Amino acid sequence: MSRQPDDVAFVRLAPREAVAPDRAFVGRVGDYEVAVFDLGDALVAYENVCPHQGGPIGEGIVAGATVTCPWHAWCFDLRTGTMTIGDFARLRRFAVFADDKTLFISAQPIEGVR
Repeated sequence: MSRQPDDVAFVRLAPREAVAPDRAFVGRVGDYEVAVFDLGDALVAYENVCPHQGGPIGEGIVAGATVTCPWHAWCFDLRTGTMTIGDFARLRRFAVFADDKTLFISAQPIEGVR
């Protein structure tokens, strides 16, 4: 079970089992489409938009803690949201946690998280 961060508004997104280690779960939170990834020891969530040209990052290939955008093969470290070749592009992050049955996500992206 993941711990809920303080001072963040959360909404229910999906059943916990919807997120698998080898692929993203993509869901809608308000105006945002969000991709949630299970890294084994942590859940992470990002807006489902590659910063390069808007590709659906949740449809990318997941290998360990890396996702590759399906449009132009930009690769991102899922632990930090930064590109694997340098910190000049970053995915927009959401806070996420789960209890035994439900996945919860922040209603808005969270700023300044690395």
